[in-house]
Amino acid sequence: MDGSAYPRMVSRARCESVSIFAAIKGIAPFSLTRRLGQPPRCPRTTIVVLAVTLGVLAAGGCSSSPVSLRSVPKSPLIDELNLASYGGPKPSDRTIQLLRVYNLSDDLGGDYSTLLKKLQAINDREPAADTVYALSELAFLGAKKTERHDKQAALDLYGASVLHAYDFLFDQRFAPTRNQYDPEYRRACDLYNGALESALRIVCATKKLAPDKTTTINTASGPWDIACVLQGGRWQTDDFERFEFVSDWKVNGLKNLYQTHGLGVPLIAVRHSHKKDEPVGAKYYPRGLSFPVTAFLRPLARIDRQTGQIMARNQSQLELYDPLTNDATLVAGQAVPLESDLTTPLAYFLSRPEMNLDSSTLGLLDPEALLRKPTNALLGKQTPGPLKGLYMVQPYEPGKIPVLMVHGLWSSPMTWMEMFNDLRSQREIRQRYQFWFYLYPTGQPFWLSAAQLRRDLVRVRETLDPMHQEPALDQMVLIGHSMGGLVSHMQTIQSGEDYWRLVSNEPFWQIKADEKAKKKLEETYFFQPSPSIRRVVMIGTPHRGSTYSDQTTKWLLAKLMQPIKRLADMQQELYANNPGAFPGRSLLNVDTSIDSLSPNSPVFPVMLAARRPPWVKYHSIVGLLPKDSWLGKLSAEGDGVVSRESAHFDGAASEITVAASHVAVHTHPAAVLEVRRILLEHLAELDGRPPESVAQRPLPAWPATPQAMAR
Repeated sequence: MDGSAYPRMVSRARCESVSIFAAIKGIAPFSLTRRLGQPPRCPRTTIVVLAVTLGVLAAGGCSSSPVSLRSVPKSPLIDELNLASYGGPKPSDRTIQLLRVYNLSDDLGGDYSTLLKKLQAINDREPAADTVYALSELAFLGAKKTERHDKQAALDLYGASVLHAYDFLFDQRFAPTRNQYDPEYRRACDLYNGALESALRIVCATKKLAPDKTTTINTASGPWDIACVLQGGRWQTDDFERFEFVSDWKVNGLKNLYQTHGLGVPLIAVRHSHKKDEPVGAKYYPRGLSFPVTAFLRPLARIDRQTGQIMARNQSQLELYDPLTNDATLVAGQAVPLESDLTTPLAYFLSRPEMNLDSSTLGLLDPEALLRKPTNALLGKQTPGPLKGLYMVQPYEPGKIPVLMVHGLWSSPMTWMEMFNDLRSQREIRQRYQFWFYLYPTGQPFWLSAAQLRRDLVRVRETLDPMHQEPALDQMVLIGHSMGGLVSHMQTIQSGEDYWRLVSNEPFWQIKADEKAKKKLEETYFFQPSPSIRRVVMIGTPHRGSTYSDQTTKWLLAKLMQPIKRLADMQQELYANNPGAFPGRSLLNVDTSIDSLSPNSPVFPVMLAARRPPWVKYHSIVGLLPKDSWLGKLSAEGDGVVSRESAHFDGAASEITVAASHVAVHTHPAAVLEVRRILLEHLAELDGRPPESVAQRPLPAWPATPQAMAR
């Protein structure tokens, strides 16, 4: 049973103690003191679902946003050039010294444009790296002074600063004296990035930054035309609605921040949904999807065709890179790392109001409401709402293996964002895998969700690869947490007649029902293993049910959960048309996911004994609460919700235990490292390498303490 808040000791009401798990939005712990009426007598520990719901409603505004807006954009130049000091921006000591040498110190107090022209004339006569650096720095400071009252002049100066910094870093005339250990070299990189970002801010304010657009700036060396172009990646020209700046935002909701250092400006690109020439797979993109981009400005030389000499450099390209596919660019045959940020665009996307809709609670307490939501709701074509089914957070890429992440009870795909953020930071994983997510109503029995996932996997294959010519789609990996592990497991087993025998004592062909109801029954209880799935990773999965699906929990949920009317109507029609065909303990009588997870459910022995295909490998990650924690003392051996015995899977190729509670096991570093190991092992086998070729990073000794679990 899922959630991502924190268990906390609660005052005695009807039980000696209870465990409270809030939904997945980081809601603060709370205490429950109100009596809950007269439910069946509680066991020593139980999940009090009513308390969770009251806590969600009471604390709905307590969760922090994944990102927050900074008061001042983050920049190393703030300190390097005293941008925020009382005396205002001022040049570095080395630039002031150079101006003294050329008797230009007095010009600092006047018009920066005049000073830059004088210094440019000196550099034209005697090109020198120090002079070029000073030109870049002074142009940047001049732009800062000018920006408030003349945006165009500031844009020209920022552009000049970028171009001079580029010359300092790459002009071959300065190669013999270039010293990458000199602090001035690093400041030149900061000037390149800072000036380019400041220029882009002005361009974005006028909405002129877009692929295939050209902007002209004027510098002391003449006018420059800057064309914006896409470089690699799967995005198209029409995919860009607007840009945000990474430096404006502070990440709050994700623990780890993944950045690379180099040249360029990390941006957040917000995707524009368009009707014309939408790429394959766009139907699975959420509305307002944002993605990382790095902007890099490259001067272009105009060459004399007869002499081969450089005539002029008055054109340049603003290149937009996808850092998920490009982490470097080439300049004069040299690989130059790109500055990038993979985490902030993800956090920005997760902070959108659409993503904060509580689909986890809706899917548990009113699953039919989630089922009624249009599948393209987040695409903005209908009333905004949760996007049920499968979706992607980056373009579909042929050749990359899908990793489908399936959440558990009272949860949503948001629960995977910590693991996704960590896994995507690994170059080999992001180069070979693409991550998909699945959202389903968790209030319904899990075998109904498994049937929906089977249908959705068939549909996505028909959309992306109708001719079945893409081999990567036949190497899929499923990762399921809690009940999501059961939903994932059911994609890989063969039903035969076993599941139908749990429904009826009559042959299926004798059942009287309309065509729609009969098709629904057949899809749910008769199925084959998916030929496209090669591995299943099950985390905290109750293969033998959970004792927390007890009478008290059922009583409380009966007061809260809305039945699925269509399911109830179909049941009544089947009972009426087939008297005596469905016994009282039939699976058809199971109405909720809580009932379906009972240890007494007959479905678990059938699943454990099911025929599994030889092409699928299973892996298990089991949570274990430390015995010295308060919850560990009250609970049976396990993660506090799923016992160790229930989480164990006999057919697993690997199984590890993690010192974590049920709600935290899939975000624990040890679990993330194990999933990474499994994904790399999968690649090694596909490449014909032995599994032992996968680099084994030693796991830290995770302290078995509540404090360690909180981390």
